[in-house]
Amino acid sequence: MDTPKLVPLAALQHFAFCPRQCALIHNEQVWNDNYLTAQGQVLHQKVDSGQPETRKGIRFERTVQVSAPSLGITGKLDLVERNLTTGELTPVEYKRGKPKQDDWDEIQLCAQALCLEEMTEQVVAMGALWYWQTRHRQNIAIDEALRQRTFDVINEVKTLFETKITPKAQYAKRCEACSLIDLCNPKLIDDSRNYAANLYITDNEKTTK
Repeated sequence: MDTPKLVPLAALQHFAFCPRQCALIHNEQVWNDNYLTAQGQVLHQKVDSGQPETRKGIRFERTVQVSAPSLGITGKLDLVERNLTTGELTPVEYKRGKPKQDDWDEIQLCAQALCLEEMTEQVVAMGALWYWQTRHRQNIAIDEALRQRTFDVINEVKTLFETKITPKAQYAKRCEACSLIDLCNPKLIDDSRNYAANLYITDNEKTTK
């Protein structure tokens, strides 16, 4: 029997952003860099190259490998802060852009907290997102609502991996920021569907529309 594939933490963010993107990257092994991904790589190289250090009672550990076998997830954390007085752990995820209205980044961060909880058997109540574009740190409460949303995405990604079905392309504004837009061609596919549908519309139907 095949061992179930562990879900990379990044796949959760990919799925929350776009299930098709997640399938293309993790099932079909498709990838394409653009200036946004290049900036992200530079940022993470800077973060990963930093050495562990202690400042003002906080221990900073970088490039921390984590996993939560019970949930089937694994990955690497940019930074973990440990309060030397209380023992409190705080995962910190570095992002290239700026804070978003959607919860893509929060889900990835929450999954990091879940891994730390399983590995250390202590509650992780808070995480943080640091955005390069705004040079802003945003503290995120790892509350029950975010945990449930993260559990849901984990299960959805597992199903995506098991079925190996790539969702159909559907254009949205967020597609313009995706490095796979030229390979995915969401506009072309949508236009093709509309073109095919219009072939069967009668002149009378066109007039009434």
